Amino acid sequence: MANPGVSDPSVKGRQVVFVRPHSVVQNELLAELIRNEYAVAVLNDHTRVLDLFRLYPDCIAFLNIDEGYTEPEWEGLVRKAGEEQAFCDVRLGVLSYNTDPELSHKYLLELMVPCGFIKLSLDLAESTKTVLKVLEANEAKGRRQFIRVPCAKGSASLNVALGTKTLHGTVVDISSVGMACRFDDDPAFVARTLVKNIQLKLKGVLCQVSAVVMGSRTDEEGRTLYVMLFDPKTLDTTREKIRGYLKKALQSQLEADLNGSD
Repeated sequence: MANPGVSDPSVKGRQVVFVRPHSVVQNELLAELIRNEYAVAVLNDHTRVLDLFRLYPDCIAFLNIDEGYTEPEWEGLVRKAGEEQAFCDVRLGVLSYNTDPELSHKYLLELMVPCGFIKLSLDLAESTKTVLKVLEANEAKGRRQFIRVPCAKGSASLNVALGTKTLHGTVVDISSVGMACRFDDDPAFVARTLVKNIQLKLKGVLCQVSAVVMGSRTDEEGRTLYVMLFDPKTLDTTREKIRGYLKKALQSQLEADLNGSD
């Protein structure tokens, strides 16, 4: 993902980034957004915000103006982002516990941040509902329904108990509803095969799933890549484990992109 902003966000969706988020946002709201299939990550270093915009020129960024910079510095950054042509597709929102109406007036009516001024409250459900409405209004998912992430080398594997033998393989990419994978020894699965007793190992977390083979193709190395859909009856606890992996993968990708731009 050398330049995440090249393709059309109306198709692939927009990366959602929370800059210096409050702990309640980082711990709970992000998990809820992942459940709703939004691609989210955190930028804890507020001094890298403009680097973020260069790398993800069509991202949605929520700025926590209660931390990091002083409020006038945050205002200056928002103004700068609004003036630079390169950042014209970045969509900013502001998060704050500050209830001063003049502050929200400034960001909404003077600076016209497209994703609003969200007054956080101790009622996380209300704040989450507001953020979800903003993301929906800004079509953050694009045309895709589910987050699908590539699996970093060595981070995701699978075993399948097949009769008396066990197949070992690698997960190439994964979503909450399915995956693409390849095996060390090709089992020659045909479309519509139900594969039971699949054990996934996602960054050390074990999940037990069943899946239906939807098809296959040959990858760049000439090996067979199988596309599988998880059983709709997959336990919620299992899907939560998969979403936990998605969250970590999205975060790792953002950090790798930023580190690569140093």
